[in-house]
Parts: sequence; C-alpha cells; structure tokens
Amino acid sequence: MIDRAEADLLVACGVEWLGFPLRLAFHPEDLSDADAAAIIRSLPPHVRAVLITYLLDAEEIRALAMALGVAAVQLHGDVCTSEIVRLREVAPSLLVIKSLVVRSDNADALVDAVAQFAPHVDAFITDTFDPVTGATGATGRTHDWAVSARLVAASSRPVILAGGLDPSNVAAAIARVGPAGVDVHTGVEGPDGRKRRDLVAAFVTSARAALAQRG
Repeated sequence: MIDRAEADLLVACGVEWLGFPLRLAFHPEDLSDADAAAIIRSLPPHVRAVLITYLLDAEEIRALAMALGVAAVQLHGDVCTSEIVRLREVAPSLLVIKSLVVRSDNADALVDAVAQFAPHVDAFITDTFDPVTGATGATGRTHDWAVSARLVAASSRPVILAGGLDPSNVAAAIARVGPAGVDVHTGVEGPDGRKRRDLVAAFVTSARAALAQRG
C-alpha cells in the first residue's frame, strides 16, 4: 500500500483485504506507521487490513498490529511456534496468517511446516523465493503450482495463493491449486510501481469467477 489514493482505488475495484507491509527484511517500506493507521481508519467496514511483517517477537507484532488497527497479521519471517502461540495469547482477536515460501527444493519441508503451524494459525499464504535477491515475498515470480496444490491438500487451514499472479494467469492458478483465496501485488502494477485500475479490476473479476467455479 503506497497511499490513500491507492487504497481508494483497490476498494473501488472490489478488493476486500488490503495489505500494509511494515518492518520488512528486503523491500523498503512505502508509508509510515502513522499514514498506514490513518488509511486503515478510513476503510469501509467490509474491507479489512492486514499487517504484512517480518517481525519475530509476539509482543512487537501485537503492539504494531494494535497501533495500526489491523484485523490480521501476515507473518513472513522465520517465526518460531512458541512466539505464534504467545501471539495468540496476547492478541486473541487477531487473525494470524503464516507464509509458506516456495523454493525449488523445499516442498517436503513446507508440508512439515503446515503440520507444525496449523494448530496455531488461522490460514497460510504461499509465496515465491527469489534466488537472485533473496526476497521471500513481493518478488513478482511464480512458483511450481503443484507445490501449492500439495499444501492445500495437506492443510486443515485455508491456504491463500500468492506469487507472480496477474490477470492473465490467476484463473489457471486457481484451477490448478484450489486455494481459499488469492493475493496480488506486483502483477497489477504499472511501470511506475503504482496499482493500475484496469489491471486490478481485471484481476478481481477473473479471480472471483474462477473461485466461484470451484465452489
């Protein structure tokens, strides 16, 4: 999320969950805590905000989430199970989403991670590792959808699919993986790094149709 104008565009196009990346490991932050909180306060009731972060400490995660007023937190760092358990204790109303970053050789490890974290989180989100930059999210790269499909089959929690999705491939991705939802970032941006209304609208239309077809 860059600013209020982008948030308004996404809401107008029918996006129901807005991500606010803060305390990141690889990418620069697009806006301040104060600006993020102001945007979140202005969202309509049916739109919910998600803190996307690499923080590892439960109390730090809780404090930032509460300051922002988000409904959910998406954990992209290597958070240990005990910290997630503690987060559930100190912030019981916060939805917790754990990332599953797909590499070329870690499918079995991700299945193990699903079993490890499923009792303690509300959902998972897959994403793609970039071996060039070392980034574990917002890479604009797809991964082997067979891995994500395997994770969906293995998980007792909803799995959200992310990683290189755009209006041209999201329907095929949903048909292949069968996720509970999809996430997009760079796939609906123009060369200037801002979300484009036509791409966002096309993505939402295609994703909703494909999800509805799967029931």
